[in-house]
Amino acid sequence: MKVLKFGGKSLDNGAGIARVQEIIIDSYQRGERPVVVVSARGGSTDALLALIDQAVRGEDFAAALERFWEHQVAGTALAFYPERQRLSQLLTGIALVRECSARLRDELVSYGELLSVQYLAHLLGRQGYDARAIDAGDFFVTDSQYGAAAVDLERSRGRCVELFGRLPEGAIPIVTGFIARDAAGLRTTLGRNGSNYSAALLANFLDASLMENYTHVDGIYTANPELVPEVRRIDELSYGDAAELAQFGAEILHTKTIEPLQAKDIPLRVLSTFCYGSGTGGTLVTSQPRRKVVRALASQSRRALIHFEGRNMLGHSGVDARIFGALRDADVSAGLVSQGSTERGTAIVVAEGDADRAVEALKTEFRQDLIEGRTTRIYAEKGLAVVAIIGLNLLEFDRPYRALVRNRVLPILLSNTVPDNTLCLVVTEQERAKALKVIHGELFERPKRVHLAIIGHGTVGGALIGQLIEQREQLREQKHIDLRIFAIADSRHLLLDAEGIGLGWEERLEECAQEGLLEEQLVDYGQSHALENMILVDNTASSYIASLYPFFASYGFDIVSSNKRSNIAPYADYLYLRQTLQLHRRSYRYETNVGAGLPLIDNLKLLHLAGEQITRIHGLFSGSLSYIFNRLGEDPSLTLRAVVEESARLGLTEPDPREDLSGEDVARKVLILVRELDVAAELGDVDWVNPVPEALGELSLEDFWQRFEELEQAIEAERAACAPDEVLRYVGDIVWDGQRGEAHLSAGLRRVRRDSPLGRVRGADSCFEIYTESYGSQPIVIQGAGAGAVVTARGVFGDVLRLAEGYES
Repeated sequence: MKVLKFGGKSLDNGAGIARVQEIIIDSYQRGERPVVVVSARGGSTDALLALIDQAVRGEDFAAALERFWEHQVAGTALAFYPERQRLSQLLTGIALVRECSARLRDELVSYGELLSVQYLAHLLGRQGYDARAIDAGDFFVTDSQYGAAAVDLERSRGRCVELFGRLPEGAIPIVTGFIARDAAGLRTTLGRNGSNYSAALLANFLDASLMENYTHVDGIYTANPELVPEVRRIDELSYGDAAELAQFGAEILHTKTIEPLQAKDIPLRVLSTFCYGSGTGGTLVTSQPRRKVVRALASQSRRALIHFEGRNMLGHSGVDARIFGALRDADVSAGLVSQGSTERGTAIVVAEGDADRAVEALKTEFRQDLIEGRTTRIYAEKGLAVVAIIGLNLLEFDRPYRALVRNRVLPILLSNTVPDNTLCLVVTEQERAKALKVIHGELFERPKRVHLAIIGHGTVGGALIGQLIEQREQLREQKHIDLRIFAIADSRHLLLDAEGIGLGWEERLEECAQEGLLEEQLVDYGQSHALENMILVDNTASSYIASLYPFFASYGFDIVSSNKRSNIAPYADYLYLRQTLQLHRRSYRYETNVGAGLPLIDNLKLLHLAGEQITRIHGLFSGSLSYIFNRLGEDPSLTLRAVVEESARLGLTEPDPREDLSGEDVARKVLILVRELDVAAELGDVDWVNPVPEALGELSLEDFWQRFEELEQAIEAERAACAPDEVLRYVGDIVWDGQRGEAHLSAGLRRVRRDSPLGRVRGADSCFEIYTESYGSQPIVIQGAGAGAVVTARGVFGDVLRLAEGYES
């Protein structure tokens, strides 16, 4: 004999009820002697509770009651006349007195199951099967704790065996779940997931070979699929692990469901009604699963933490007994408990709805202690949730914990259960979904998700987005990293997609106007979708966006930027950002600020942190200027105008070439590099020479081009001064005297030897000579492409990848 249990969503109108009949008939025809247990049909219990609330408020419930009945009779010839009359009488009585007792509430909600069994038995009867609708109250005997009654197992077992023994051969029992009666014959209910418990008790009483629990999902998962979309189904599970999952909020199970099955070693299989016949085996719960260690996550929402604080409690016996005695008398069930080693405080997790009652009970019990100061405070912290990790102990919690901290989820309480296969965290309700996603990602998911918000989609930003989209699948397969662009923004538009933005983003972005403050929208979206591992990628030249870095860091974003504005800001702002990053444990990567994609800043940091005394950094800091002066040196017949126009066509210079020719960008890079040596310099400290005559700097772009020959004459004069073995370069220079703590910073046109590292550079390469005390007169030379959107985008991509790979550690 086999027990089949069907949940409310399976029994709703449409495909579900048709599939339920198919499953029952298949089992019957295979000779499995099915006993069927059903919940109220989809939404029926909620509808009855809503009707009760309407009646209590004195509202007209007639229309809502009619809709309830339309749902119950749809597709059948059933009329339910006695039930209609009784429900109407009960609701009318409630409306008159504006009150509904717990006993009356149990009677009213029981109609969901009573109607459900009649409905299903009627449908099976129309197909020629002897289906018998059975009220579980005819054999389940409980106490009178209405709403969550306890079953008298021995009396119920005897009545059950007797009732089922009278059924004719070949009958299919259709039994109500959830409901029972007390010793006086009054209706009771078994509490949350009571239908599953009813089915498990039936399986125990009737010595079933198997219980199959049909739901809307095809098994038990590593987490709640509604909160963690990337869950995995667990094929097999032990009774113990299933009970732990049920204890900590797994919706499909209830702790009491496991006990009757485990007592007689009856397997439980959790299946989906809607996947019947597809070959999926669901989840099998047994005493001897093939996999001994199973990890899964469960959570409880709407929890509160009761804080009990006092002084001079060490050595005073009986305090804990008084605490738990007070909670017992107030009918408050305690969950997790934490106590300091000095016994100065105790924290207890309870249901949020019990919190006020618990605090009042404790204040009453410890009234004199509060007056005398031995107990200092008793209060409730509400709005919390419990996240439980099944199959994990503290020794294995290091990576999940680091990931939680990195994602700004700091547990309020941490508890390792006995036995030590379950670890519980108390977090805020708002952090519950994110905590589940972060922990699940650490325990189960490959690849790891990283969420990118990209601001700016010009030449560099657009190239980066293309590279990210193109490389996403390869990174998933080879690096086990899933880089998801969840936001693309400019000054007027903001495109958001938590699943990841792909091809066609340009058209989608044009349709998404930005409303409100960009920073608030990005933070709110990340929080509402519980996005983990978030990186802000700034490809603008905006001072405003750069000023927001501390804000983003405080809300859990790491930062990658090709924007130099933050690193050339006043030194006080520069330090404030780094202090904020340190406070919130955020990272900031900006390798492309100097040298495009060259590995300059990281290596400079390593040398400095390793104690290497850097004495000079000398080189071609601008790939654009490098290209211009390289071309002039290669071909004396070329004019400056021709080279500048050529570089613009190649995308190496800005539309207004004065932005490059002025050398200001080199001065900025000099400042960025010297600050990496912990020198508190400002941009005004750089001795920067602008080759563009001052008179040309104030002109419109059109007028500048008309008078361009004035600049050419100035540059030609510099070229003419070069010796045959010399070439002209725009050079940045940092000379650092560590003994005196003095730095000389400069940027300007310099004549260099053709056979020197700076003289041999070709194309748009940058070249940096780093002199140190250890290396003496032989510099470390870093040379390579120093300009171009694609090169810079690759550098930004590299910074993103280094951050993402760091999330694995």
